Amino acid sequence: MLVCYSGGVDSAFVLAVAHEVLGADAIGMTAVSPSLAPLEKDEAASVAKAIGAEHRLVRSNEIEDANYVKNGPDRCFHCKSELYRIAAKMREEWSMDVVLNGTNCDDLGDYRPGLEAARQAGVQSPLVELGFSKDDVRAAAQSIGLSVWDKPAAACLSSRIPYGTSVTPERLQMVGGFEAELREMGFRQVRVRYHDTIARLELDVAELARAADPAVRPGIVEAGRRHGFKYVTLDLGGYRTGSHNEVLQGRSLRVVS
Repeated sequence: MLVCYSGGVDSAFVLAVAHEVLGADAIGMTAVSPSLAPLEKDEAASVAKAIGAEHRLVRSNEIEDANYVKNGPDRCFHCKSELYRIAAKMREEWSMDVVLNGTNCDDLGDYRPGLEAARQAGVQSPLVELGFSKDDVRAAAQSIGLSVWDKPAAACLSSRIPYGTSVTPERLQMVGGFEAELREMGFRQVRVRYHDTIARLELDVAELARAADPAVRPGIVEAGRRHGFKYVTLDLGGYRTGSHNEVLQGRSLRVVS
């Protein structure tokens, strides 16, 4: 089995079980591109090592796809299509039989064009087949001792850029660099939403007060400026799953081409 492995709890759990059953016949594949934060790549490698599973990095070139770069509502479809194209090639090269992902049943309730890419590519989703919710995955991952059982969700960096605003390596670096500094400051659930010169921060609601603390706030602003933002704003709605898709429900944000 070749597991499309991001280092998040879902794909880590799938990889751990595949490794337990198949040993060296299970490989975790992580696609590396500008949309993958360096910290996520490092953590994926660390978790795979702890599992004992074979872990291989491959280069993904979705940034060269004009349909991806223009960042329409179907951007995720083009990104995942590239991922699964690579996975299909590696499956043959590495003599694997099946490609798996870490999609769980809760993922089916949001707008996720990448699910269609998986269907078209014939990728299997064992967590969906077995009826696992996100809570089920976390509980199962904890029961087998996975360190990432309670890891916050971590979508690719391109999801921080509003639909219609083109995805560029520079913008991804701005977002990724700022998020890395916020995590170094101790913030756990972090999204830096890109709006041209403005960074809109989504933090866990429990962390909003700390972000506004006079002892912390100036450091956040300076970090944002170091990464190219002129203004740093705090979204009082806090972090919420699927906020990137809120504009698809009749609301809109200014587009920066």
